[in-house]
Amino acid sequence: MTETPATPAHPWPHVFEPGDPGTPVLLLLHGTGGSEHDLLPLAPRLSPGAGILSPRGPVSENGMNRWFRRLREGVFDTADVVARAGELAGFLGWAREAYGLGDRPVAAVGFSNGANIALATALLHPGELDRVVAFSGMYPLDAHPVDTDLAGTRVALFNGAEDPMAPQDSVERLTAVLQSHGADVERATHPGGHGITADDVTAAALWIGRAGVVR
Repeated sequence: MTETPATPAHPWPHVFEPGDPGTPVLLLLHGTGGSEHDLLPLAPRLSPGAGILSPRGPVSENGMNRWFRRLREGVFDTADVVARAGELAGFLGWAREAYGLGDRPVAAVGFSNGANIALATALLHPGELDRVVAFSGMYPLDAHPVDTDLAGTRVALFNGAEDPMAPQDSVERLTAVLQSHGADVERATHPGGHGITADDVTAAALWIGRAGVVR
């Protein structure tokens, strides 16, 4: 595993591993309070041999790493979400050039806050990110307009039916917005709350193998 610290080329600390030829690159996006190392153990379970690109969220909330600011629990600073989604799209564009990824498929895998920034980026910048596995994610853009064409975008949503941090009405809205703009959406709901279950991982691995690497 190659860990790349902050450099003048890009200020986000991140981990990059090229993986095996012919595999996708998994863009791993941690949850609140996590780091670029949190989701690394998940990668081989989702796509053995895949490349790994795992950055650290650039926002600090009381010392916890996040991807964007929030006003309070469950209430996002939408303007910051939009700005940070642009930054993540820029990071991905930078990584494609810096690491010679070319048109190699990239699938974002995010948990909680990481899922939300992945979803926001896919909604606003589908040219940079059009494959998302979102664990415990929700609709991240509130009233901000979405006018992108998401035909060709594929999203897999894994949520808990009793998750107070990602309520089902927000997941329903997310699904409706994605589909109304042409995205292909698959959903799986487990009976628990906020988290990633073993069944979620198994289903996500099948989804990546089926949809995440095919353009």
